[in-house]
Amino acid sequence: MKKQNKSMISMMHRLVGFCGKYKVPIRVSYLPGFIKGLVMKSPLMASFFLACDFMSGRMTKKNCLIYGLIILACVILQAIMQNITDRLQSATGFKVFADKRMEMGDHFRKLTMGYFTDGNIGKVSSVLATDMNFIEENCMMVLEELVGLMISQGLMIAFMFFLNWRLGLTALASLMLVVLFGNITTRISISHSMLKQKTAEKMTSAVLEFAEGIGIIKTFNLLGEKSKEVSESFEESCKNSIGFEMAYAPWWVSILISYGIVTALTLFVSALLSSKGMMTNEYFLGMVLFAFDLFAPIKAYYGNIARLTVTDACLDRIESVFDGAEMVNEGNETLMSAEDAARKNLPEISFENVSFSYGVSKASLQSKLGSEEQSSERKALHDISFDAQKGQMIALVGPSGGGKSTIANLLARFWDVKDGSIKIRGTDIRNVPVANLMDNISMVFQRVYLFQDTVFNNIAMGRTNATREEVIEVAKKARCYDFIMKLPNGFDTVIGEGGADLSGGEQQRISIARCMLKDAPIVILDEATASVDADNEHFIQEAISELCREKTLIVIAHRLNTIRNANKILVIKDGKITESGNHEELIKLNGMYKNMLEKSQGISLA
Repeated sequence: MKKQNKSMISMMHRLVGFCGKYKVPIRVSYLPGFIKGLVMKSPLMASFFLACDFMSGRMTKKNCLIYGLIILACVILQAIMQNITDRLQSATGFKVFADKRMEMGDHFRKLTMGYFTDGNIGKVSSVLATDMNFIEENCMMVLEELVGLMISQGLMIAFMFFLNWRLGLTALASLMLVVLFGNITTRISISHSMLKQKTAEKMTSAVLEFAEGIGIIKTFNLLGEKSKEVSESFEESCKNSIGFEMAYAPWWVSILISYGIVTALTLFVSALLSSKGMMTNEYFLGMVLFAFDLFAPIKAYYGNIARLTVTDACLDRIESVFDGAEMVNEGNETLMSAEDAARKNLPEISFENVSFSYGVSKASLQSKLGSEEQSSERKALHDISFDAQKGQMIALVGPSGGGKSTIANLLARFWDVKDGSIKIRGTDIRNVPVANLMDNISMVFQRVYLFQDTVFNNIAMGRTNATREEVIEVAKKARCYDFIMKLPNGFDTVIGEGGADLSGGEQQRISIARCMLKDAPIVILDEATASVDADNEHFIQEAISELCREKTLIVIAHRLNTIRNANKILVIKDGKITESGNHEELIKLNGMYKNMLEKSQGISLA
């Protein structure tokens, strides 16, 4: 069935199905909703019978009291049923999306990094900040309301048949006319809701890009150009919203006009039947009482179109995020201990004929993971093979874009290799649960990200059950204890998002303390001193020395003087290992490494 042909019932059914284990209380709420729908029009019906008794001279104080109590009971019962449905639906709605947010967070953890570097950040932000909020705050209570409206409308039509079968047929035919216009309005609302949500996603992406790149934008005096892009996204959103109103309004007006026409038609038929003696005066009075409320439920029913169709579009986007392909995490092997690997003479890390391409239009990790950018036009790595023994330092050097960061990211399994294998102590990392793998690896990147939380909690992310004494100890080893204690509340100081309140060097030392606390046997180091001042470089080098003690290191080197003592240096160019050896061996080769070293030092090593 095409989306444009969806009915209100099918959209309601889809929303209930989305609720998973919580759909039972939502469906249970239909019972109090049904009762509420029954009693909703009962006061009006009681008023009709009261008027009949009055006109026929049968009215007594007792009858008047009975009708009054019936009306009061109906009002009280309606309030009770409303409270029950609110508890079953609205409260359940918040539980549903609390679970869905946790489920989505777990889903994000299992996605490849390619998902986040391929233009999906705007969609993710919109889903979490807009779509889920809209549904839980605006739409969960609509389900019961719509059920009640349908029941009320059915009762009103049945009562028309009770008054006079000709009047009942007139009311039923009139209802079909309103439904016709309502279904057209629904189709229009569905198509425009999809467009509006896509526009909102584009607008979110534009705003995020503008905010994240504001420093570069100002530096290169691109405020006008980039502001224009954001403004254009705002204008597109405004244009689509106005377009929706222009397309929606005529049909909604048609519903209102048809509502007025069918109400007048029903009154006219009632008067005609009464004038010909085919309807008693009491029943005619009842019709006058009911006339202006006869089609109110169907009017209110279609008044919820916009909310329900936007909800349907929101569900499309939420489900599209959940449909993102997760990294296969079905491994059930565990990494053997370092001692067992040593007895079997297995290397700590082994790359065996590894080839890889990102396979996306843009796979840049520059923002968080490194400095390389590759495209689907060429392979990022070609037949990479090397071993690292426990406690060894392997340095990766070479021109930007050569594949250094890709090697590190594949070891951490941010992506899965396409060809070949990567092993730790003889076990293919694809056969190991990701959680077990990450327990054995720590990573320090050039660009650090700290969360808007206390300094203590940012460090304790390395091991969440660490004691305060252990956190303080690693802070001292990472050379960040002194500046932390100068903060307003020491370790309990809340730092700005992204570590905005700290210098680059201070952020880097906190990230190193975090890795020290984790105490993983393998450390991947995207050289942390590449973009800091001389004072911070000294402290960071001391911190790194503490971090790397007795660890196996994979170092992405930018300053070649820091890797002279590496056990093995791999020169990576165009995704291939062009040179391999220690410092002295590579100098003797008189190749790329020697040329890079001479350029970095401004001297000749001939």
